Amino acid sequence: MLPFIDTAPRAARPVVVLSLIALNSLVFLWMRSLPTPAVNAVLVHYALIPLRYTDPVLARAEGLDPSNWWPMVTDMFMHGGWLHVIFNMWFLWIFGPAMEARFGRIGFATLYLAGGVAANLVHLATHPDSVEPVLGASGAIAAVIAAYAVIYPGARVITIIPIWIIPLFIPVPAFIFAIVWFGMQILQGSSELVSPDMAGAVAWWAHIGGFVFGALFALLAGAMGFGVQTSTTVWAETRGKRVPDVRPSGWDRRW
Repeated sequence: MLPFIDTAPRAARPVVVLSLIALNSLVFLWMRSLPTPAVNAVLVHYALIPLRYTDPVLARAEGLDPSNWWPMVTDMFMHGGWLHVIFNMWFLWIFGPAMEARFGRIGFATLYLAGGVAANLVHLATHPDSVEPVLGASGAIAAVIAAYAVIYPGARVITIIPIWIIPLFIPVPAFIFAIVWFGMQILQGSSELVSPDMAGAVAWWAHIGGFVFGALFALLAGAMGFGVQTSTTVWAETRGKRVPDVRPSGWDRRW
């Protein structure tokens, strides 16, 4: 399931979203330019390695500083490959602007960063003895997806579902999209805990932790009546509940 476009009101100038995409892209390109020993050094210092915090004595013996908590933040700006960074940034571009419009720039930045930290804490709790570096913005973006589904459950996410070589563009309610996505993470994460030897290179429980945080953040913000009146870009004609045609010329600006 690959989201193609959404129908919720998006920030007309998503400054935070664009800044995050630029920063993640620049860090990725910088790391790609480094020789392998330098990349390993960056991972040791800035990626999340659970053992750093769960066994300080062993961590120090391995050259890790248990008092360095920066990896809880810096790891979410690092990616391991082209597909990793491209898919993460695409999901951020689809779901992020609507949340920036809803919560404002500071509120959205808080959702993103706190969601990433929450994702790291859940991974730390579920993989306390791991020495594998964890990196990527997936946990933070999972928080954004969950918040989007809570705030705009009925918004249509036009989703690409490939059938063999034929891509189908199917409008899916945001709530359903998020539930299916979350269910896939639960399935994979549970399988990983049952059969650790078969675990892949994906921090499934970080995704789960970020998602739960994002949903709670949105629910709490809704209960408190928190929201920011932000200039948004919306579809000019939605024709009732019908999903609008995917045509950029159908957009206008409103408050």
